[in-house]
Amino acid sequence: MKLTQKETNILNDLKAQEQLCVEKYEKYSSNADDESLRQVFTEIGKMEKQHLNTINKILKGSVPNINTEGQDSKQKKKSGKIQTNAVSGQYNKNDCYLCSDALASEKHVSSTYNTGIFEFKDPKIRQVLNHIQKEEQQHGEKIFDYMAATGMYPTE
Repeated sequence: MKLTQKETNILNDLKAQEQLCVEKYEKYSSNADDESLRQVFTEIGKMEKQHLNTINKILKGSVPNINTEGQDSKQKKKSGKIQTNAVSGQYNKNDCYLCSDALASEKHVSSTYNTGIFEFKDPKIRQVLNHIQKEEQQHGEKIFDYMAATGMYPTE
């Protein structure tokens, strides 16, 4: 597989974003006060490491197979209702900051994948990037759900 210079540049940008996410979630999982939020950040951080590994594989010339069948139902079962000790409306300001920044990061990263997907000629790479983008959106959903459950993100 031969990547164009533009495709390589996009993958390097995505690699930098994923590396930042890995570092951010490691730091945030150790800095969060609520145990359930620490777990959310830890889980997302593990997935970001997988994304980084996938981008590195593509840069080295191999396109990993992505099994997308049944992913949505697995993710829905896995996510479920957020369990937190925080009382709605009485959230920790530090945790609120961490969540707000993490949610903004997920929005940005998802948008970066969206743009990048359209720049690749190889349909298998597009499929892999689309799969990662969907997982990034699910990360944002988990953070949003936590924020809504604690009153950090009023939905009404």
